Amino acid sequence: MIKLSNLRIPVTARKAGPPSSERDLMAYLSGLLEIPPSAVRRVSILRRSVDARRKNDVCFVYTLAAEIDGEEELLKVRTGKQTSPGAAGFTLERYAPPAPYVFPYRLGPGGPARAPVVVGMGPAGLFAALCLARAGLRPILLERGRPVEERVRDVDRFWQSGLLDERSNVQFGEGGAGTFSDGKLTTGIHDERIGFVFKTLVDFGAPEDILYLHKPHMGTDRLRGVVANMRRELLRLGCDIRFESRLNGLHFENSRLIRAAVDAAGGGYELEVSHMILAPGNSARDTFEMLSKAGVHLSAKPFSVGVRIEHRQRDIDLVQYGRAATLGTLPASDYKLAVHLAGGRSVYTFCVCPGGSVIAAASEAGHAVTNGMSAYARDGENCNGGLLVSVTPADYPGSPTAGVAFQRALEKAAFEHGGGNYYAPAQTVGDFLAKRPSTKGGSVRPSYKPGVTWTNLWEVLPAFVCQALSEALPEMGRRVRGFDAPDAVLTAVETRSSSPIRIDREKFQAVGHEGLFPCGEGAGYAGGITSAAVDGIRAAEALCASMGLERVL
Repeated sequence: MIKLSNLRIPVTARKAGPPSSERDLMAYLSGLLEIPPSAVRRVSILRRSVDARRKNDVCFVYTLAAEIDGEEELLKVRTGKQTSPGAAGFTLERYAPPAPYVFPYRLGPGGPARAPVVVGMGPAGLFAALCLARAGLRPILLERGRPVEERVRDVDRFWQSGLLDERSNVQFGEGGAGTFSDGKLTTGIHDERIGFVFKTLVDFGAPEDILYLHKPHMGTDRLRGVVANMRRELLRLGCDIRFESRLNGLHFENSRLIRAAVDAAGGGYELEVSHMILAPGNSARDTFEMLSKAGVHLSAKPFSVGVRIEHRQRDIDLVQYGRAATLGTLPASDYKLAVHLAGGRSVYTFCVCPGGSVIAAASEAGHAVTNGMSAYARDGENCNGGLLVSVTPADYPGSPTAGVAFQRALEKAAFEHGGGNYYAPAQTVGDFLAKRPSTKGGSVRPSYKPGVTWTNLWEVLPAFVCQALSEALPEMGRRVRGFDAPDAVLTAVETRSSSPIRIDREKFQAVGHEGLFPCGEGAGYAGGITSAAVDGIRAAEALCASMGLERVL
């Protein structure tokens, strides 16, 4: 095979658009390489991004893999950097596809005395359970919330009426918190398991373009179907899935896990277990408290708090793409900003949701929490992103779980200033920078449901958070024009961007507690869907090794 890298294709009007089907790409390569169409046997996209650094020359940038008749002859004369009208500077080279990741364990003759248990059905738990099931084990899955179909109805009811279900909400239920998000798959980690994660998601219904987009996402609408399809496969493989079943206690004998207490909808019970993958999610605060009481080692870790900032999507597109934004070909644009302040704190954007909405994400009564969500099409009126300030354990001294108390205090203040009905306190950027209360919005219409209460966020958030935001916003506005526009809306409070604790582990087992394998975002070892899924797979590998399963690879 051959690989063509840095292949730049100028943006055109929608009716033309970039080539994406294999047929279009084969025709394109035929003309580009000046070879007969019949010589191009197969083409696939390895990567596609948008380069908008020069607003008068916005391009799609491709990396392609292809099978072509006469490759050896072609490579002899054209290997290296090439030039061609409309695609200057692409590179042609030999290509060997990487070997796909395969889970390396299989159950041999017989079976384990007890089925392993997986706690939590977010990305870490789902991928851990899938790998265990395919290895021949039949894990028991405990999920404190409800199946995704029921969960969607519960969340919609909350957004419309303000009636919060503490068992089934944006944070708790099948699929984890990411189910109500943009379904972003970007990650800063590099791991051979990432390709396996993406391919598995596509197999269960995710859009195929996640395999090659520079910033892949599924959207909350597509992600929900993926989660349901994964559950059906787990059931087919013989897993025992128990919804509305919350882990309520762990019992150890000589530092080895022997039993778990479960709080279930039909009544509590105890479960004998020797191997457990614990993937609780970063909002399982009662689980953190239970672990602390059980003697499991926890550590406080840095996290971030802040607000959601909301702009009109068309304004962000025009700033990021220039006139090319009007062609109708480009995806909804986003941004990524970070400012390091003189005092040592950082302010940065997080989980940007183009064409999305700000959502109510509370999991506890009397607390207001925000997050962001987009559908796959990203065709909503607004663009929103987390605007967060770094927080360290020095800001919340005390026990390892003191960060939870810090989060709760902010969420309670937001609830009260919002009116006590799950409305969120909001303020325009212009008023925030002037430290005056907002009484109404401007051109940007807040998307948060059930609604917002205009107020002064300087009375809601800690002074150091407000001061950091006020220093960072003008600098961010210099980097992305209009980011600090007076009509942009700030909605509070965002506290769940990452876990405030870490469950200490060695070789994936909890320190000093054999048989317990904490993983994922809630355990403090991941930062998004992809990294959580990878961490779950690695935890499943460690569990299989601990159980003595045969390593086949």
